Amino acid sequence: MVVNDASSSNAFSFISKGWREVRDSADADLQLIKDRANSFKNLATSFDREIENFFNSASSFSVPAIGSGSSPPAEIEFVKKLQPKISEIRRVYSSPDFSKTVLEKWKPRTRIRIDLSAIKNAIVSEVEDGDRVIDGDGVRKWNRVRFREFWGESRGENEIEDVHVNRDWEPIQALKTRLREFEKRSSSAEMFEGFKNGDFVEKVKSSLRSICKDPEDSKEVAPLDVPELLASLVRQSGSFLDQIGIRTDVCDKIVENLCNKRKNQLLWGTSTGETSVIENVNVNDELDARIASVLESTGHCYDGGFWTGQGKHIPSDGKRHVAIVTTASLPWMTGTAVNPLFRAAYLAQSAKQSVTLLVPWLSMSDQELVYPNHLTFSSPEEQETYIRKWLEERVGFKPDFKISFYPGKFSKERRSIIPAGDTSQFVPSKDADIAILEEPEHLNWYHHGRRWTDKFNHVVGVVHTNYLEYIKREKNGALQAFLVKHINNWVIRAYCHKVLRLSAATQDLPKSVICNVHGVNPKFLKIGEKVDEDRKLGNIAFSKGAYFLGKMVWAKGYRELIDLLAKHKHDLHGFNLDVFGNGEDAHEVQSAAKKLELNVNFLRGRDHADDSLHGYKVFINPSVSDVLCTATAEALAMGKFVVCADHPSNDFFRSFPNCLTYKSSEDFVAKVKEALENEPRPLTPEERYNLSWEAATQRFLEYSDLNKVLNSDKELESNNTDGKAIRKSISTPSLTEVVDGGLAFAHYCLTGNELLRLCTGAIPGTRDYDGQHCKDLHLQPPQVENPIYTW
Repeated sequence: MVVNDASSSNAFSFISKGWREVRDSADADLQLIKDRANSFKNLATSFDREIENFFNSASSFSVPAIGSGSSPPAEIEFVKKLQPKISEIRRVYSSPDFSKTVLEKWKPRTRIRIDLSAIKNAIVSEVEDGDRVIDGDGVRKWNRVRFREFWGESRGENEIEDVHVNRDWEPIQALKTRLREFEKRSSSAEMFEGFKNGDFVEKVKSSLRSICKDPEDSKEVAPLDVPELLASLVRQSGSFLDQIGIRTDVCDKIVENLCNKRKNQLLWGTSTGETSVIENVNVNDELDARIASVLESTGHCYDGGFWTGQGKHIPSDGKRHVAIVTTASLPWMTGTAVNPLFRAAYLAQSAKQSVTLLVPWLSMSDQELVYPNHLTFSSPEEQETYIRKWLEERVGFKPDFKISFYPGKFSKERRSIIPAGDTSQFVPSKDADIAILEEPEHLNWYHHGRRWTDKFNHVVGVVHTNYLEYIKREKNGALQAFLVKHINNWVIRAYCHKVLRLSAATQDLPKSVICNVHGVNPKFLKIGEKVDEDRKLGNIAFSKGAYFLGKMVWAKGYRELIDLLAKHKHDLHGFNLDVFGNGEDAHEVQSAAKKLELNVNFLRGRDHADDSLHGYKVFINPSVSDVLCTATAEALAMGKFVVCADHPSNDFFRSFPNCLTYKSSEDFVAKVKEALENEPRPLTPEERYNLSWEAATQRFLEYSDLNKVLNSDKELESNNTDGKAIRKSISTPSLTEVVDGGLAFAHYCLTGNELLRLCTGAIPGTRDYDGQHCKDLHLQPPQVENPIYTW
């Protein structure tokens, strides 16, 4: 339970204030009683003294004799008759025990319905502390007011009271009436109106229950101790520690051990049931709540740290805006060109959001190097028409989303497209709501512009490529991989809120979860359905053997394939493999296979859905550099066998019965023979759905937290209704956010230096787009967009 210190403090303040008011009122009434009692005493003393003076004057008064039989004056006779009565009054009412005797026999005529014992005790305590009298011997004694003596002992309704006692003297009767009024006022609902309010009472009860059972801790929130401070420091420094090589799991264990020390101290003297409840609480949540309660008790309110974004766009048209930014575009048939295109199409089917797809625009010279079959475009509009036509032929509907272009340049060394200029500026501020960065590390290696998390409300990164595996194959690969690993961590922390890794084959990035959020082209699922129909009709579905399809570069699995075939040439006697692909390493791959005399037929690359590939029964994919091979998913969708390595990139496909994984080269031979000798099993409806883009889109919405964002009317509103997350976000400063902001600022400064960019492998002139991009995309020159003011 989370401690609501603000409510408990307000409750105790209200109780203390009401208590003081009651005590002050009681003090005033007791003082009035004392004043009236003193006035009665003074009146009796004064009256007694006047009587004595009268008797003395009467005894010394001499009247001239009129005659021997003359009588005393009538006034003296009247006084002599009155003297016995006055003596009786003086004897009774001037007695020291008069007040005690009379008050003991008083009977209250109303019953107190509210238990005011605490208030009475407080009043008695105040009287005991403040009232002292000096007796006749000069000794100080306590003059205590006791309610039992004051009101008299309670009697039953049938008890008979002394008639003479009930005959009160009129001033005493008035005093008793005054005291009854005070009693009624002190027990009235007006004084405790706040306590009778149900909401207030519930808040007070909740606050009191949430206070620690230790009496000392219940008074105020205990400050953070040393283990808690160290745990918080270690946890908040996780990003920095990870950058210097200390793994996240090590930091988590340190935090858990430190928190357990504090927990063990709190559990001393508790019961077994209470211990189990505390142990079930998440350590991080418990520490967050503890820090938040201490900060709130001090009145601190955290409004944000350094380098935090301000003025983010909040949609006013009732729809959220999603911008998908990717690093490649059709007709380049690569995963980062195809998969983001399908993601945009299926996300746009929902009326909750509008979608914009940002793809790179290449100049004519770069298009000739990248796009196959010498296909080029003279304008972005022409390329957009080609993209939409290709997509509509495969999804079977007309997607409603916008396609925009940003400047890009092709790097021959890296064999990839690098953004030129600030990519984020090509999303208008009014549409800057949600960003999906396909290959976020690639997009931000040389990003010199506004921070994505400052401009957008929610930024999701989707990791497609295992760059570390590719880099390790190059010269000085181990050193380069070490540097790239930490640079990837750097840019991910600086520019993303959430990261999705398609498989565990990628590096362990911060803020990331593993989930396959890619589906297959609906056309492949239709091909698989047609194969099942042919089987039911008795037709031969597969008339060919095994094949491999992929871009012809060594990193795509060609090295592993040639090694396996060369090692088991005799075990696979008579086995022929057709290979489809084009690429920079095509000549070397073919030369190596020819030199080893392998039974491999090399054919030009083609679309996996081409009719010429439908008759193959077995797809072989020995690659261990893929993150999630799209061709493997497409082969399974078409009802084929897939023989692949036992590798994290293939974890998603293990549940399919037609997926045969091997752990060794000997196992590879066994799986290939098993596939060639048997027929694939038809896919079940559930397996077919899991391969579809509908299922992939649902997984993407769930794991990227977009379900919460898109279904919320407020910016990034959490579904957590217990108030804990809101309270932590307001009260608890996050060192991680400060570190991430500092990393973004440092990255911005470093990427602004052209010399540092060139030293790290950037394409010259990519900090800003060039004149050709301005002409093709109708852009203002960079010096106009970002002027530099000098003297």
